[in-house]
Amino acid sequence: MEAQTIVKPIEILLVEDSPGDVRLTAETLREGKIRNRLHVVWDGVEAMDYLHSRGPYAEAARPDLILLDLNLPKKDGREVLFEIKSDENLRSIPVIVLTTSDNDLDVLSCYDLHANCYIVKPVNLDKFIEVIKTIEGFWLNIVTLPHTNA
Repeated sequence: MEAQTIVKPIEILLVEDSPGDVRLTAETLREGKIRNRLHVVWDGVEAMDYLHSRGPYAEAARPDLILLDLNLPKKDGREVLFEIKSDENLRSIPVIVLTTSDNDLDVLSCYDLHANCYIVKPVNLDKFIEVIKTIEGFWLNIVTLPHTNA
């Protein structure tokens, strides 16, 4: 009998201030085929505390993937993206900007800040769920994510 390999779940950090979007994202990922653990923070300051294992996040798992909204309280997503991609210990974590803004300047600035992907959130519920499933399908099934012990 062959020994089974235990697959470590993918650690996902969702930085989102909309409870509805958090709920839909969590439900969609829970129904997916890939084992994952979703960690949610509600603003940019909390996101950086999580990523630097500060305060209540001292034992937080390093995310394998970050889903980042742009329009956040306390510190907006652009600032968070800049800090992540400027930090030698965090820059390898793929960041998917998932936002309602379809402004060309937002798209350009996020790619200038080295976002790995920019997705405009659909307002239609079914299309939103489809986007989350597509993210899961591509980023969790096809892409090889950088796993670290950090």
